[in-house]
Amino acid sequence: MNSEIINKTEEYVKNKLQGEGTGHDWWHIHRVRNTALRLGEIEKADLFIVELAALLHDIADHKFHDGDEEIGPATAWNWLENLGVDEAVIRKVCIIIRDVSFKGAGVETTMESIEGKVVQDADRLDALGAIGIARAFAYGGHKVRELYNPEIKPESHTTFEAYKKSTGPTLNHFYEKLFLLKDRMNTMAGKKEAEKRHQFMKGFIDQFLSEWDGNFEL
Repeated sequence: MNSEIINKTEEYVKNKLQGEGTGHDWWHIHRVRNTALRLGEIEKADLFIVELAALLHDIADHKFHDGDEEIGPATAWNWLENLGVDEAVIRKVCIIIRDVSFKGAGVETTMESIEGKVVQDADRLDALGAIGIARAFAYGGHKVRELYNPEIKPESHTTFEAYKKSTGPTLNHFYEKLFLLKDRMNTMAGKKEAEKRHQFMKGFIDQFLSEWDGNFEL
């Protein structure tokens, strides 16, 4: 029964997000699911809840629905309810979906369950490293944001509303979110991998800034 629910949910999500161009596509879901399951095994989490939450965590992202924070959990609830999933499981999955996202430098996003912690770590790992860099610029292009503007300084958002309204250049996003993630990981394995990806990302930004003014040594 659980495997049938997973298979139907995978197909549902794949059909909905396949070909999406902002970095929140099916392959993002695929990577997060795989990472979350690996972390979940280490942490002895309920892998059914982990897999459902990972598959559905971006099913209706607030970024693409006028900032609506409830549409994601509501969409997931309706889908799982129609599949006959136990209400206690649905509730746990939807809490994870509600709380998984980064909401600003000054906003806490604590996960209570171990299932939530591994899904959150998996989602954050996909925002780091080489893939994280690619996703950041893909989303910035989608939002028609400048790559970088040294006249616009990064902000430390103290509320989710302020974070959602941010329109700064893509490079600012590294300082406003991505460089903060390694210190917000929940699991030991997640922290270790986040540190590696963080260092890679820092090297990229250092190189980007060194090239910015068009100067180089022969």
